[in-house]
Amino acid sequence: MMYKFIICFIAGIGAGLGTGFAGMSAAAVISPMLITFLGLPAYEAVGIALASDVLASAISAYTYGRNKNLDIRNGLVMMVTVLVCTLFGSFVASKVPNTTMGNFSVFMTLLLGIKFIVRPVMTTKESMNQVGGRKRIIQSVLCGIIVGFICGFIGAGGGMMMLLILTSVLGYELKTAVGTSVFIMAFTAFTGAASHFAIGGAPDIWCLLFCVASTLLWARVAAKFANKAAPATLNRATGVVLATLGAAILGVNYLK
Repeated sequence: MMYKFIICFIAGIGAGLGTGFAGMSAAAVISPMLITFLGLPAYEAVGIALASDVLASAISAYTYGRNKNLDIRNGLVMMVTVLVCTLFGSFVASKVPNTTMGNFSVFMTLLLGIKFIVRPVMTTKESMNQVGGRKRIIQSVLCGIIVGFICGFIGAGGGMMMLLILTSVLGYELKTAVGTSVFIMAFTAFTGAASHFAIGGAPDIWCLLFCVASTLLWARVAAKFANKAAPATLNRATGVVLATLGAAILGVNYLK
């Protein structure tokens, strides 16, 4: 039991920091940890990771929202589009052989972390708000289609793709991008977790409780720090967290 708690607690640290700092899905960290060190079936591990993501993303979104770093209107538009197109992407993937792109989200996490360190996002809210409301909604729909389809097609990369598109394509300021990303992730993770448990049955209850609690704790800590940090500091912290997690997950996957 103690070994299980330690593994879940460590996995929750990585998942919580990734969620609170960068809107990263907990599945990218928790799943490989549970599979490698506890021998859980992949489907069950992903379900536990998604369940851990729900409360962690929700508390992070609440923290970002209280600090006025959350775009709810466009976030809802993108969320609906992502959910619909994820289902479509999953359907297409089921018809095409060999579509899995193994370590896609892991490499993306590592590269995005390096990107934030080398080329930080310094967009201000003033410049972000210069984009008209109608144009922003259209952009959100188009980007939601891309993110949703790719996530459904390859089964990975949602949180990181949203952060990349929100900052690089839609021109969001970093804190607002992360806040909007975790807001969307709370709903998508709930949908994913519910479907996993409905299909695969109840998971290991202790793994679920330990992972949820640890992820929630560290997501709260990271979100509070991120909202108080200066843009340059947040970029560096986000970059370090993502690059470290990406490298660590690659190492964990290598051990499998």
